[in-house]
Amino acid sequence: MAEAAAVRRAEAAELSALARMLARAFHDDPVTSWACRSEELRPRVLERLFRMRIRHLHAHGELWTTDGLVSAAVWAPPGHWRTTTSQDLAYASCLLHPRLVLRMPLVLRGLLGIEEIHPEQPPHWYLAILGTDPAEQGHGLGSAMMGPILEECDRDGVAAYLESSKERNVAFYGRHGFRVTGEHRLPRGPRVWPMWRDPR
Repeated sequence: MAEAAAVRRAEAAELSALARMLARAFHDDPVTSWACRSEELRPRVLERLFRMRIRHLHAHGELWTTDGLVSAAVWAPPGHWRTTTSQDLAYASCLLHPRLVLRMPLVLRGLLGIEEIHPEQPPHWYLAILGTDPAEQGHGLGSAMMGPILEECDRDGVAAYLESSKERNVAFYGRHGFRVTGEHRLPRGPRVWPMWRDPR
């Protein structure tokens, strides 16, 4: 696969372009659609949210992409997956719009609930975001993006964790060694599937 050979760590100057790509990738995601029901506002909200999130996680150096910036995997290393209060407030600020503000408490409760079910131990890598531009999906890029860290997990004997927000993606992650450990429903919203991977 040509793109797989180009998998590399993203540079700081590329974060804005990656945020725009991820906003497109997650436009129809059940969780993002629940958090921002307005199709008109969602691209702007998601771009701001992803820009903040990947900037925070880029500091750990584990944001992987392609030369064309059409796919990305954003990982938090062991012990660094939990968000801080200031980060939570920054993410909440993305919903500061008259058409969204009334929904903010519900959304925050739901997103914090996802973090509460995140296992504390054993130490593990956390796949916070995996997304591919809709025009490039179906070509194996998602698998390629996960490759470097999953290889490191297997080499070092470290587990990995993620939450799948689409039921159809559960089988995809299963092919990479992840297994469903439960099911979590957001308040008045969709289901999320936590998934764990033991090192091979």
